[in-house]
Order: sequence, then structure tokens, then C-alpha cells
Amino acid sequence: MSEAGSIVILTGAGISAESGIATFRGPGGLWEGHRVEDVCTPQALARDAALVHRFYDLRRAALATVVPNAAHRALARLEAAWPGALLIVTQNVDDLHERAGATRLLHMHGALDSALCAACGARQPWRGSLPPGSRCGACDAPALRPDIVFFGEIPYQMALIEAALARADLFVSIGTSGAVYPAAGFVELARHFGAQTLELNLERSAGSRSFDETRLGPASELVPAWVESLLAQTRFHSG
Repeated sequence: MSEAGSIVILTGAGISAESGIATFRGPGGLWEGHRVEDVCTPQALARDAALVHRFYDLRRAALATVVPNAAHRALARLEAAWPGALLIVTQNVDDLHERAGATRLLHMHGALDSALCAACGARQPWRGSLPPGSRCGACDAPALRPDIVFFGEIPYQMALIEAALARADLFVSIGTSGAVYPAAGFVELARHFGAQTLELNLERSAGSRSFDETRLGPASELVPAWVESLLAQTRFHSG
């Protein structure tokens, strides 16, 4: 894409893995020692709130030990320089995109640095531990929970994401497994509306065959190279 069209970028665990945040599943992954059903479902929260809150407290604390990598910084640079529409949709719950400088960003699976009131639906920034029974700043109910989309819950901002995909000239997927829906279906939706599609990943995902092009390698190498190439093409055609 040589002109400043509309870009939608989906990022997954692979982009943060090089910052030291463990990927979703696999050896040494975040879920090691915990079944997903024990820490990431509404039923788990109802059954053992202390365990669920403690699990996300540890993940929140771990954010202080990591920093954005070259891939996060490159996307923030692209956002700042891109004259057309651009939206970063992340499946990640860390804040590395924000710390790198990205602002045109949606967290479809929630965010560790946010607390959600189960009583009134209000959200508030949250750092540190979040014990069960923490009170909502809006309604004072002792009902704050991690602002995380659990399995079985609907991801956030889906209408906005689908509208952006319908307008996109280019859809790029970075560091995703292609196995978790609805995000795994974004490439097909973008293709349906005529977008070019590109996958940047450490290895081929479950949905690789749906992309026009797949480039394999570490995100910290692939993403800066792609951003530089894209911006260079745009400068050439606008000059």
C-alpha cells in the first residue's frame, strides 16, 4: 500500500513476548500451574475470587519489570507519522503499547491497569493489588474486579473494531496465534471488504492461509522493518 489509506493492526502475545511477558499458553506460560477455568472465567471469579484477584495482582505487578520493545516503539512511530486512519487493536492486557507512545489503541480483552465495577459497570485506573471487596469510586459498591474479558464474555469495542475493519485498506496481524475468536476472524472480515492482509509472526498461525502475505521472524525485527518500508513508500509517493 503506497498511499496513506486506512490501517488496522491486530497485536497478540507475540509482540510482548520479547519484552519478557510470557505468552498465553506453552512452556512457562502465564497459565502454568493454573487451569484457565480456575483463573479466567466468570465461574472462577464466583467460586474463588481471592485466587482470581491474586493471579491478576501478580500479572499487574510484573508489568513494572518489563519495558516496550522495538516492535511497540515502531508501531507508535507509525501512528505518529501516518497521515491516514490507523487503529491498533490489541488482545494483550499489558500497557506496553501505551508506554511506547501509542494512543489510537483499543484493548479488546481488557487491561491490567484498570478495575471494573461488577455492580455499576464503571471503570477506574488501578495500580497495585486489587483485593476482593475493593470499593468502586463511582457507586461505592464493594464490587471491583479485574477489568479483563474472561472466557465466555464478549470482547470490548467490537462494533468499533468491525467498523474499522470494514473501512481498512490494510489489515496487519502481529504475534497472534490465529486460534482465539473473534480476533481470529478479523482477517476474513477485512478481506471481505477488500483490504490487503499481512501477517507478521514468529511462526505461521492457524489462520496464515487467509493472509495475502506472511513474514516470519521476531516481532522486534519484522515490525520496525515493515514500518520503515511503509513510511518510505508513502514519502516517495507523496513527494
